[in-house]
Amino acid sequence: MASVPPTELATSNLFKPIKLGNVELKNRLVYAPTTRFRNTTDFVATDSMLQYYTARAENNGGLLIVEATFPAPEFGLYERAPMIKTDQQVKAFKKIVDSVHEKGSKIAVQLWNLGRTADPKCLKKHNLPFVAPSAIYFDEDSKKAAIEAENELRELTIEEIQSMIKEYIACAKRCINEAGFDLIEIHGAHMYLLDQFLQASSNKRTDKYGGSIENRARFMLEVVDAVIEAVGADKVAIRLSPYAEFQGALGIKSEINPIVTWGYVLSELENRAKKGNRLAYISIVEPRVSGILDNFDNAAVDFSWPALFWKGTLIRAGGYLDAANINKLPAIINKTDNTLIAVGRYFTSNPDLANRLKNSLELTPYDRTTFYNIGSNIGYLDYQTYGKEKDHSKDDVELKPLA
Repeated sequence: MASVPPTELATSNLFKPIKLGNVELKNRLVYAPTTRFRNTTDFVATDSMLQYYTARAENNGGLLIVEATFPAPEFGLYERAPMIKTDQQVKAFKKIVDSVHEKGSKIAVQLWNLGRTADPKCLKKHNLPFVAPSAIYFDEDSKKAAIEAENELRELTIEEIQSMIKEYIACAKRCINEAGFDLIEIHGAHMYLLDQFLQASSNKRTDKYGGSIENRARFMLEVVDAVIEAVGADKVAIRLSPYAEFQGALGIKSEINPIVTWGYVLSELENRAKKGNRLAYISIVEPRVSGILDNFDNAAVDFSWPALFWKGTLIRAGGYLDAANINKLPAIINKTDNTLIAVGRYFTSNPDLANRLKNSLELTPYDRTTFYNIGSNIGYLDYQTYGKEKDHSKDDVELKPLA
C-alpha cells in the first residue's frame, strides 16, 4: 500500500497561497508535466485528456503543468504526443484550459524540443530531419533506428536554430493569447534539445553555440529572452535537471560539475530578474530522480545550492511522496516561503491528491507499466477519488479529438 501523508501537511506552507508572476494559487502543490501519449495520431488533445486534467483541477486551486508539448513538427515527434501549432490543436487545448479554470485551478503548458531523442522513423514519415546540437547519438538503439529509417542524425545549422527561436515566440503567443494558458514552461531538462546544447557531452560544436559554458547555454537563454519578449517574464518559466542521468545525460558523473554548468544558467536568469525580467518560477528536478527512473545513488546529494544563485520561486520535483520522503515534506515546504512541490506519479494515481494530502488520506499506489499506454484510457482514466474503486468502463473507449 502507498503512504499516508503526515497530518502536519494540512497546516504547512503546502496549503498556503502563493503568486507565480501575476498568477495567484491557493496552494503550492503542482501537477508536474507527465508525458502520457493520449493525443490523436494528428497530435491533437483528446476528450480523455480533458477528463483527466479536469479531475485534477477540481477542488484543488493549484497549478497543473500540461505534459510536454511540441510548438511545431520540426521540434521533434513522438506518436500521439501533443502539439500546439494548428488551429485545431490550439482549440482543443483551449477546451482543457477553460475547464481547468472553471474548476478554480491554473494551468501552464510545457514547450518541448526533442533533438536527438526524437523518433527518427516518425520524423521521416513527416519528411522531417533528425537533428541535434552535434551528430552524437545518445545510445546504439537510437543510431540503429535512424539508420533503418534512413534519417541519420545531423547537426543543426545556425539558420535552423534561429528559425526555432522564432517558432518559440509564435507558439508562446498562441499558448497565452489563443489557448488561454496562464504560464509557459520551457523544457530545458532531461537531455532534450536545449539541455543537449547545454551539456558538453552532447554538444561538440565549434561555433557560437558550442565550446564554453557561455556558448553552450546561449540557445537556452536566447529562447528564454525571446519568450519573455513575446509574452512577458511573469508568464514564463523553465525546467532544469542538473543531476539527471537520462537519455545520455551524465549528471554527477559529468566532466564539468553540475553546480558549475547550472550555476551559470541560474545566475544568468537571476541577472535578468534584477533587470526587471524575473521568471514566474524555475522548476528543478531532484537528484534522486532521472527522467522516468529513480536514481537512489544520488539520494544523498545536497541540492540546496540552486537557492544560492536564484532568488525567485522554485518548484521542486522528484519523489517527494515516496515512503522515504513523505514524512519530511512538511519541514521541506516550511523551510522557505518561495518553494512549491511538484508531483507526477502520485497525481496520476490520485486525481484528488490535494484533498488526500490535506486530510491525511491514504494514497493509491501508481502502476508505472500503464503510464505510457499509447492511445489508451487504461492507467489514465481508471483511477478515482478516495474511497472509490477503479473504474474500467472507459478502458476500451476510443479517444476523440476535442476540436
